[in-house]
Amino acid sequence: LKNPVKCKKIFKYNRKLFKDLRIAKAATESTAMNEIKAISSEDIIYEEYAGESRLDDIMTLIDRDLSEPYNIFTYRYFLHNWPELSFIARIDQATVGVILCKLENDNRGRNYGYIAMLAVDVPYRHHGIGSRLVTIAIAKMSEMGCEEVILETEVTNKGALKLYEKIGFIRDERLMRYYLNGVDAFRLKLWLIK
Repeated sequence: LKNPVKCKKIFKYNRKLFKDLRIAKAATESTAMNEIKAISSEDIIYEEYAGESRLDDIMTLIDRDLSEPYNIFTYRYFLHNWPELSFIARIDQATVGVILCKLENDNRGRNYGYIAMLAVDVPYRHHGIGSRLVTIAIAKMSEMGCEEVILETEVTNKGALKLYEKIGFIRDERLMRYYLNGVDAFRLKLWLIK
């Protein structure tokens, strides 16, 4: 558009429209969060993975939450080899959080844990579910002789970085273009004191 007056009117209209959309989105999220806030910590049940009955729920939650595409074989690799290091958070029968981990030996004979996937359903975030899943998994790894825990997360995932750093993880390394979407990752580490 060459007419500056028309451009200014369109800009003002678009700015008002975007503001109205942000207000509507915030109101919707606020209403959803108020409904979720009625849930207490006693309503959330944390349990070890106990078989294929929850596999579809786990896959749906992780596929919706994480940027990497995983196939059923990836899920089964973790769930069948280390079922004792995979935990689910549920409310009633709904799966609202999941963590999948493994424990292996490095080339020096030390046990290290790896957090492969952590996902919490969006309406249930900020209720401590992710932190609780991570601490449950770390406690189990420690019982199994784990000396350090590692993971990778996108450098743009501020929520995950905040969660892990609050638990005590430190940024060990930046991995350039680590993910299929081209985003860099931070490798995070937590050393467990014996």
